[in-house]
Amino acid sequence: MKDNSVQMAILFDFYGAILTPKQQEFFDLYHNEDLSLSEIAEIAGITRQGVRDVISRGEAILTDMEEKLGLAKRITLLTDTFSAIVQSADVITMINERRYMNAEIRDEANRIRRLSSEGGKT
Repeated sequence: MKDNSVQMAILFDFYGAILTPKQQEFFDLYHNEDLSLSEIAEIAGITRQGVRDVISRGEAILTDMEEKLGLAKRITLLTDTFSAIVQSADVITMINERRYMNAEIRDEANRIRRLSSEGGKT
């Protein structure tokens, strides 16, 4: 499997709309559909090098956008943060159930889970 395909697919999700239709098509076939350069070249009726050039330009654009805007990095950080918050709420719930049985603590831990889940979807 191509080493950077997952990262490129993530960047494509964020910034793919700024690519040309041809770049989008070739990018999708190569990174998401896992077609080879030769297979794409055959479909498009161009050389393998021509396909590679289109894909490389698209990758460079996506990488440049991420370097400038950092949206994928920010979303990853937020997702990791929400996950850590939910894990902390789980620990709070466990401690509460073992020691205190406090309904207010339980409700607040549940609220944290709900808000983290909602925040992760936006």
